[in-house]
Amino acid sequence: MGGCISASSHGEVASLTCFDVGCCGSKRTKRSFLDHVIGLQHLPSVPNRIFTNGKSRSSCIFTQQGRKGINQDAMIVWEDFMPEDVTFCGVFDGHGPHGHLVARKVRDSLPLKLLSSLHSCQSRQNGMGQTCFKGSSDKLESGDSEKEASAEDRLTSLWREAFMKSYKAMDKELRSHPNLDCFCSGSTAISIVKQGSNLFMGHIGDSRAVMGSKDSNDSMVAVQLTVDLKPDLPREAERIKKCKGRVFALQDEPEVCRVWLPFDNAPGLAMARAFGDFCLKEYGVISMPEFSHRLLTERDQFIVLASDGVWDVLSNEEVVEIVSSAPSRSSAARILVDSAAREWKLKYPTSKMDDCAVVCLFLDGKMDSESDYEEQGYSSATIQSCHSGNAGESDDGGNKSEPSLQRNFTVRTSEESDSFGNGGQRPEELEGNGNMVAGEDQNWSGLEGVTRVNSLIQLPRFSEERSNQ
Repeated sequence: MGGCISASSHGEVASLTCFDVGCCGSKRTKRSFLDHVIGLQHLPSVPNRIFTNGKSRSSCIFTQQGRKGINQDAMIVWEDFMPEDVTFCGVFDGHGPHGHLVARKVRDSLPLKLLSSLHSCQSRQNGMGQTCFKGSSDKLESGDSEKEASAEDRLTSLWREAFMKSYKAMDKELRSHPNLDCFCSGSTAISIVKQGSNLFMGHIGDSRAVMGSKDSNDSMVAVQLTVDLKPDLPREAERIKKCKGRVFALQDEPEVCRVWLPFDNAPGLAMARAFGDFCLKEYGVISMPEFSHRLLTERDQFIVLASDGVWDVLSNEEVVEIVSSAPSRSSAARILVDSAAREWKLKYPTSKMDDCAVVCLFLDGKMDSESDYEEQGYSSATIQSCHSGNAGESDDGGNKSEPSLQRNFTVRTSEESDSFGNGGQRPEELEGNGNMVAGEDQNWSGLEGVTRVNSLIQLPRFSEERSNQ
C-alpha cells in the first residue's frame, strides 16, 4: 500500500480509560494511549496509515500536481486510529510560498494532537464522574432511550472539544515553529473521524466533504457534509470586518471574495479560516474549525474528501457519480482526479490547473482485491512521485529543493502582471475600480488571466521584517 507500513507502532505503556471499549466493567484487552499518540519520528512505523497514492482496507487516495509548481496538497487515511473501528481521514491544501510544508506538517501532526486532546478531555470527564460510553450507535433497550441519547450527547461533546483543542494547538505549533515560516503561508484542513456509525467532522478553509448515499428510490444522491468557509459567507465576513480586516473581490474576479489587510492591499486570501497565515490572524482569519456530527445509516455508501482543485470544476453530484461508477473502488480516487484534470482543460483553458487531492472512504469497510487493484495498472506499492509531490518531504522548511516564489506560481512578479495590460491601479472595494498591478518589486500579483485564480493574491511587502521579529 502506498505509504502504508505494516510494522507495529512504538509506544510506552500508559493507562487508557475506557473510551470506546464499552462499559467500564467489560473485560477487554486495553491498548495504551501512547501506543497511538506517538512522536512524529515513529510515524513511518505506524500500521494502516497511508498518505501517498494508494489504498487501504476501506479507502483509496490520490493526489496530482497542478501546473502552478510543487504539489501543495496533502492527504491521509489512518485506519485503526483507535481501537473499535475508528478511522481518521484528512485532506490539507497548502497555499503561499511554504504551503506544501504547512500542509504536510498538519497532515502528520493534527491526528496526534486530536488523540492527545481526546485523551485529555476524556480524563477530565472521568474525573468529574462521567460514565464511560461506547463509540458506536448500537441501540439500547427501549427503556434506556434517554440514557442512549445522553451517552450520544456526551460522545459528541467529547469529540467537539477534542477537535477544537487540537486545531488550536496545531496553529499554535505552526506559529512557534523554528524553521517553518507561516506568516504568509497556510493550509486548509478537512478532517473526519468515523467511529462505528458516528461521523465527526472538523474543517477550516475551502476543502470539502461530500457523501454518496442512496435515497428511497435506491438512487445515488450527493450530500454535502461541510460548507466552504470563504470570506463571502455573512458570518465570516462579519467577523473579519469586526477585526478590521477587509473583504472584497477584485474587478477581474468578481466571484471571488478575498481577505485583505486593513492598511495594505495584500495578501488577498480566498478563505476565511486556515492554519498559518499569521499576517491575517489579528484581522479575522481564524483556525477554529466548524464541527459537526452525523449518524451514518445503511444507505450511506461512501465519503469523498477533496481539495478545491476538484470542487472548482466538478459539482457534488458529478463527484458522487464518478466515484459510484468507477470500475473498481481502488481506482475511484484516481479516476476522480483524472476527471477533474480534464474539466480544468475544458473550463479554464487559460488558467494553470490547481493541485488535486482526493480521499474516498467506503463506509461498508470493503475494498477490491489486490489483483483487481493491480489490473488497473495502479499498484498499491507504487508511489507516484511525479504527482504526489511527497518525495523528500520535510516539515522543518529545510528542503533544499524548495521552489522560489517564481516557481511556486502562488504569486507573480510585477513584470508578469504588466504583461496582462493592467493599468497600475490599486484594488478598491467592490463598488470601485478593481484593476490591480504590483507597483514595486516587492508587490506580487497572482491573477491567472480572467478565469481561475489562486488562494493567495499578494504577499505583504513587510512579510520578511515581521516574520523576523
